[in-house]
Amino acid sequence: MIKVAFCDDDTNMLDELSMLLERYCADRSEEIEHTTFHSPVELLCKIELGARFDILFLDILMPGVNGIDTAAEIRACDSNMKIIFLTSSPEFAVQSYTVNAYFYQLKPIQEESFFRLMDSVLDVCEKEQADSLILQCKSGVTRIQPRHLEYCEVNHRTLMFHLTSGKVLESIGSLDDLGRQLEVYGGFLRVHRSYIVNLEHVQNLSYKSITMSCLAEIPIPRGKYKEIKDTFLEYAFVNQRGML
Repeated sequence: MIKVAFCDDDTNMLDELSMLLERYCADRSEEIEHTTFHSPVELLCKIELGARFDILFLDILMPGVNGIDTAAEIRACDSNMKIIFLTSSPEFAVQSYTVNAYFYQLKPIQEESFFRLMDSVLDVCEKEQADSLILQCKSGVTRIQPRHLEYCEVNHRTLMFHLTSGKVLESIGSLDDLGRQLEVYGGFLRVHRSYIVNLEHVQNLSYKSITMSCLAEIPIPRGKYKEIKDTFLEYAFVNQRGML
């Protein structure tokens, strides 16, 4: 179920947003859970305790911590939340995109524009959810796109996700479970008891190791080279890739 949060110091605005969402759900036959927050501190505390929201409507001008700074703190632990800024002034429009805002909505909010905005953001959320992995990491809940996963390694019960951005995310789990999740996406191969690689990011194969795009070398177990090579060549042929 999609989860929405509203954060505004104006109680009337929170009531209006809740009412608009209820009308939207009734009109579109959607089931959406929503939570209201009267301050950024209240919102951030909830997120630190593990709460996860798909969409956040966030007022910019509030006492204490403003919306832009609040969004920056959220981005430190959640890069996927769709943040929609609410304001009566366009002066912060440029700043809003420094925190990867989804939209900048001027007040007052009309029902028609709210419905259009919800249609748009829900469509993006649903597409991402259909093609993404949700990880419970030390830094918070994170959603990643499989195409951005270069390879994953396991150390005891800790999975380390190496992303194409160079970032490494840690999560508790097993490589067996991850392998089953990745099967539906195709292009992932368990080449070692401790490694799963994304074949899209394999740069070179030798008898002893696989070199990834990031130049990391993944060891190949004795006797597994031919099986891995054949699988990679088949993947490369189907996806019209070449190998030097």
